[in-house]
Amino acid sequence: MQHIRFPVMEVKEAYDVEHMRSTQSIQHELWPLDEIDPKKAKFPCCLVWTPLPIVSWLAPFIGHVGICREDGAILDFAGSNFVNADDFAFGAVARYLQLDRTQCCFAANLGGHTCKSGYKHAEFGTAITWDDALQSSSRHFEHKTYNLFTCNCHSFVANCLNRIFYSGSMSWNMINVAGLVLLKGQWVDSMSVLRSFLPFLLVLSLGVFMVGWPFLVALLSFSLLLLVWFLLGSYCFKTLLEC
Repeated sequence: MQHIRFPVMEVKEAYDVEHMRSTQSIQHELWPLDEIDPKKAKFPCCLVWTPLPIVSWLAPFIGHVGICREDGAILDFAGSNFVNADDFAFGAVARYLQLDRTQCCFAANLGGHTCKSGYKHAEFGTAITWDDALQSSSRHFEHKTYNLFTCNCHSFVANCLNRIFYSGSMSWNMINVAGLVLLKGQWVDSMSVLRSFLPFLLVLSLGVFMVGWPFLVALLSFSLLLLVWFLLGSYCFKTLLEC
């Protein structure tokens, strides 16, 4: 029996053409988004962040996060068995980051994957559109118990990002979700900066005035313990923060 061999260059060119067609098809299906409108609380395909009462007064790097649908409506895991829709818990958005849908893997079936981990992605759960991914994650978290230290709003956003294989990764967790918003997000306005840090500065000043420097040491220790907990839970003992 004579084996037919295809030249390597022809196979590569055929793959490149098919990949280009697939990419163009995906881009064609991504209709234009509306403009971001903070006054109407519309942030299409954005991650959003706002400070938490009391907790952010002691550790300003900790806040409440949500992820937005293509129409700009905010979804956030706000309590046990409850995913909030279009009514951001804990106040108006202070910080936001719009994500790029072309960095997602939307697959109707296993053969439609554009990511490098098709089987792993399919096993976790895929989506055919941005909103479909958010809806699937919302259904999943409607049966979850909220816990600030183990299963919180960051867990919900991480689940959404893993479901769309955002930026070629399925390793999204509390730490890198928080880092993404805090390091790359932009402030809505100057008042957002003020209400995010003013309570912390007031608590810090009042504590140092009344107690002295031991208060500062205690506050820094509290922040460090929180950071260590989430780091260990996210990267060393992942079962602690499974949600």
